[in-house]
Amino acid sequence: MGRGRHALPLARAGFRVFGVDINPDAVRDAVAGARGEGLRLLAWCADLTRHPLPIARFDLIVISRYLQRGLFPDLKAAAAAHGVVLYETFTTAQRALGSGPSSPDHLLEPGELRRRFDDWDVLFYEETFEPEAVARLAARRRS
Repeated sequence: MGRGRHALPLARAGFRVFGVDINPDAVRDAVAGARGEGLRLLAWCADLTRHPLPIARFDLIVISRYLQRGLFPDLKAAAAAHGVVLYETFTTAQRALGSGPSSPDHLLEPGELRRRFDDWDVLFYEETFEPEAVARLAARRRS
């Protein structure tokens, strides 16, 4: 949830939002922010490696600036039929910029994000190099 960076705008737009973060402060802040605006936000403080998301439950899954490769199968399984995943995170090219993550565990290889969704309909894909080196994907689950 990253302090509600994506949860609150989605809730403002009328979506039913279920946010997940391992950081209890992020969950608390997002829920308080939503409540302060009269919005409803369901939130769960969890380590998704130990407590996976429900299967085929979500119409939209948003992942931003986070990479844990072992979660790709569970994230994809959590999407409902024709569900959409929006994903953005850093690539290995970020190292050359001297900021952000530097561990290979937290950086995508060129083309990796798109390959992870080869079995989905990719609606949009790009890799940027400035001002940050990120890969962005919008993909829809095939039925």
